[in-house]
Amino acid sequence: MNWKLIVAIAQSLLLARWRQTLIAAIGVTFSITMFITLLSFMAGLNDLLDGLIVNRTPHIRMYNEVKPNSQQPINQYAPYQQHYNFIHSIKSGGSRQEIYNSALIMQSLQKDERVVGISPKLTAQVFFNDGSIDITGAINGIDVVVESKLFHFNEYITEGNGNDIGKVPNSIVLGKGLAEKLLANIGDVVQVTSAKGNRFQLKVVGFFQSGIKELDKVQSFASVSTVQKLLGKPSNYITDIQVRLKNIQMAPALAKEYQQLYQTDAEDIQTANAQFETGSSIRTLISYTVGITLLIVAGFGIYNILNMMIYEKMDSIAILKATGFAGKDVKRIFLLIALSIGFVGGMLGLLIGWLLSYSIAHIPFNTPSLPTVKTYPINYNPAFYVIGAIFSLVTTYFAGWLPARKASKIDPVIIIRGK
Repeated sequence: MNWKLIVAIAQSLLLARWRQTLIAAIGVTFSITMFITLLSFMAGLNDLLDGLIVNRTPHIRMYNEVKPNSQQPINQYAPYQQHYNFIHSIKSGGSRQEIYNSALIMQSLQKDERVVGISPKLTAQVFFNDGSIDITGAINGIDVVVESKLFHFNEYITEGNGNDIGKVPNSIVLGKGLAEKLLANIGDVVQVTSAKGNRFQLKVVGFFQSGIKELDKVQSFASVSTVQKLLGKPSNYITDIQVRLKNIQMAPALAKEYQQLYQTDAEDIQTANAQFETGSSIRTLISYTVGITLLIVAGFGIYNILNMMIYEKMDSIAILKATGFAGKDVKRIFLLIALSIGFVGGMLGLLIGWLLSYSIAHIPFNTPSLPTVKTYPINYNPAFYVIGAIFSLVTTYFAGWLPARKASKIDPVIIIRGK
């Protein structure tokens, strides 16, 4: 088998029908270009949407859920212990939101090698007093330094300085939507009323915009000590411990472990945001489906072109076989033609796909709901390009296999006798 001769013959056949070859290559190029562009854009969009949740959500949230006591008095009464007791309108009883021994739990978590960091948090439901109108809202007490390090808090500050809530006494960062309701500016003082009826005055030091508009209309942030003061609680009062892990995939298992170990409720990020993961999976599946469909369509084009080439080159194939070329050599020639079209078209598609993705990534994209986003999101994952290259070669191989097999079985005697 002389590969140099086989390559030369394949090249001659390709150039003999260069227009059809060019159309086939363009089909592969277009398919790979759209595959890369679509997948890069969808992956970038997934990263953007997931980032709105993942960056702001702890991998594990530890808290005490307010719930009724499972051991009701009637169940403790001997005559009714063997009965099914149906109790209606059960109240929460003596349960409380405070995490017991929160300081010791946080010290223990900081020593866990699987944990990147932890952040304490507590929330106060309040009314923002705007003249005679009371606007319902919530103030989240946070450690701003830790919150910025673990959950990118400062990246969502659109005006002012978020770190000031840890430096300026009785200060607050308002959600952008809430600030617009209150007509508040940086440096203004807003009045809030706690659930117990106590009134406090807090200085506005910044505006926060998460990208979730309804959330920004009610939420605000202050230091842990300020919120403890609002609630009339001691300095060790904490309702939430937010945990960020080195490996987010370990969150469900560790949540169960921490729940048993520390006797608190624990919720992992996958459970809390299952709908977002489902949306990301569906968008990725759609991208791959569309891209593969485009490649299959291009494959049919190559199949048709090679079929036509075989019918038009019956004489050439017969002469090749009559001069000593075996059927497998003829098969290799047509497979080489198909793979050449796939390789050239695929490489051009990868290049143009990258250029198109790069161009999209530099198109300005400004929206009030996403202040941190300046251009359209694109993910330049090398895996997309590897998959695209493999798919282009595999698709064109199978598109050329049937025509090549047909060409290898042509009987030269019949062709020459017919001529």
